[in-house]
Formats: sequence, structure tokens, C-alpha cells
Amino acid sequence: MIRYTINDLEKLSGIKAHTIRMWEKRYNIVSPQRTETNIRYYHDCDLKKLLNISTLNKHGFKISSIARMNEKEINEKIMDISGTRSDHDTLINTLVVAMIEMNEESFEQILNNAILKLGFEKCVTHVLYPFLEKVGVLWLTGTINPAQEHFITNLIRQKMIIAIDGQSKVVSPDAKTFVLFLPEKELHELGLLFYNFILKKNGYRVIYLGQSVPFDDLVEIVNIRDADYLFTYFVAAMNHDDIPGYLRRMSDAFPTKKIFITGLQLMQEDLSLPPNVIPVKNADMFKCMLANL
Repeated sequence: MIRYTINDLEKLSGIKAHTIRMWEKRYNIVSPQRTETNIRYYHDCDLKKLLNISTLNKHGFKISSIARMNEKEINEKIMDISGTRSDHDTLINTLVVAMIEMNEESFEQILNNAILKLGFEKCVTHVLYPFLEKVGVLWLTGTINPAQEHFITNLIRQKMIIAIDGQSKVVSPDAKTFVLFLPEKELHELGLLFYNFILKKNGYRVIYLGQSVPFDDLVEIVNIRDADYLFTYFVAAMNHDDIPGYLRRMSDAFPTKKIFITGLQLMQEDLSLPPNVIPVKNADMFKCMLANL
């Protein structure tokens, strides 16, 4: 069973550690265990309860009232809120709980409601991206295992593909072409799929190569299709020291083409980029770039 410190709970739930201690003492909201050296630790059930309590509390429920609710009553209130409100933190917390429980029905319901209220694009930028950041924290603390990560990313991937397929199939004859790909051994595809959605929504042709594309294959495909632009995403697969060399290699292979790059690894690096390699900080920035191509 996963063990959390009180600092882990603060980071994941957004509730300050001193507030958690006060609620423990006054309302018995959670019941920490203690190590042999008398240090508090918590389990999954405590995290889920605090995420739900945080959501109810933000929507006007007093902690004294929440403390009198049983688990079923709390869950019913949470589902009611997630079905009628579009508060981003609420949606993120309820998605996290559904993921920890591997509750596909709940996850689908919450995500579908969010997409209906916010629209797909805003749902991704305001809910799914922050949610996936929390998933990263949960991964680092050992809260979720590979099966849970695959479970949740596949559900999101399905939504992405449906949204992409829903874009107009009619493309202008003079529309520019983007090649989208992930470098070899890179398997984290959700971000690249979202940029595929943005491009198709804005009327561009897209050649989507997907995960783990060998460099020589990329060169061959770009030469065959004579694409106008390339777009790639660096998440976790490549060694940080190898990224500058990879970017130079791309620049040398495609000297006349603009190469757009983004991803978590790039945000953490202060890189000296070749002149035709263009960093993309976020989706809004990329849409502005598209307007000026």
C-alpha cells in the first residue's frame, strides 16, 4: 500500500498541511498511521477523501457538514458538482479520484461533461494538461502503477482521436503540410495528438507519423511528401545531453524547412537552437505562430 507524507497530501490535494492536521484533530477527517519513529503517514483512501473534501469545501460545503457525511453521500455530492459546474480544479480532482479507483464510467462521465461545457480545446488546456501534471506527481510518489497510467492515457487518447476525426476533411488545395512525429523511443503521444487537432482545426494538412520514428525513416518520408513544416515533441525518452545534437541533425537534414519543437524536456533546458528550429511554449503560442505562417 502506498504511503504519503502530509506534504504529499498538501501537494496533491491543495489543502495546507496545517489545515489537514486541524481537520484530523477536530473532525477526524483522516486517520494517519505512524511509523516506528512516530512520523505520520497516509494511504490512498486518505488522499481520495481529501481530494473530495477539497472539492466540496470550495463549493460552499462547511467542513463540519462534510465530516458528518458518509462515503456514499460524499461521492454523490461530488458527481452532482462535476456534472453541473465547470470549475477546473473540481474537474481535475474528480478525474484524479476516478483514475486512482480505475473507474472508467466515472472518468468518462466527468470528461464528457467537461468537453461539453468547455469545448474540447479549452478542456485540454485548462483541465487535461493540469490533470496530467498531477498524474506525473502521482507517478513520482508511487501512487499509480503502469496499468493505471495506461488505463487513463488510453481513455484520453480515444477522446483526442475522436476530436481529430471530427475536423473538416475538406482541405484547401494550397494548404501547407506539417509532418508530426515523436523521436525514436518517445512514446508519450497525447501532446502530439493535441497539436494534430489544432493543425487540422486550422485547415492544415497533417502527415501524422506518431510514436518512436527512426530518423532515417523521417528523412525519407519528408523527401517523398515534400512537407512544408515539421513538428515534434520531447517528453522523457531522450537523454538531455543528446537533445542539442538531435536538433542540429534535424536542422542539417531539413535546412529549408521550419522545425517546431515543444515538450517538457525543452522547457527545462536553456538550449542554443539552430535558426530554423522554433520552440513552442504552449498551444496558444503555436496558434499565434500559425496565424503568421
